[in-house]
Amino acid sequence: MRRLVPVMVFASIGFLLTDIHSAAQATDAWIGMWTLNLAQSSYDPANLAPKSQTTKITASGDSFTAITDGMDADGKKNHSEVTYKFDGKEYDYKGAPDPKSTRVYTRIDDHHYTYATKVDGLITTNSRVAVTPDGKTRTIVTTGRDAQGRTIRNFSVWNKQ
Repeated sequence: MRRLVPVMVFASIGFLLTDIHSAAQATDAWIGMWTLNLAQSSYDPANLAPKSQTTKITASGDSFTAITDGMDADGKKNHSEVTYKFDGKEYDYKGAPDPKSTRVYTRIDDHHYTYATKVDGLITTNSRVAVTPDGKTRTIVTTGRDAQGRTIRNFSVWNKQ
């Protein structure tokens, strides 16, 4: 019986730590399905505004996956995917306009994070993401230059589905 007590204590601690990690992840407000609200968003240059976009963000362990489907400014369907961690490393941005694109993500807190988009290793745009306290709205402010060298100043509003 004495040998069983330490085993039970260690097992209980392990379950507790697993629950704490899961609960912390559950508080990440950006997890879920998001639809771009074009009426509340602004794009500069305006002619590059997409016609529609939906993003699904999921978590698995300490990794996140963002899958975006939509229609670009010319009415062409697009699809992009990125799986990342908040560890400052570069992750392939599949489906980006430039195939040599990567992103680097940094967590600020459970309602805010940033990411830098790189092409050929050089930062082209920086984005700041914020989710409202009620978790229903997400905004992304993106500044920089796109792969063609155009100045980008976008403010996108996303509604949680």
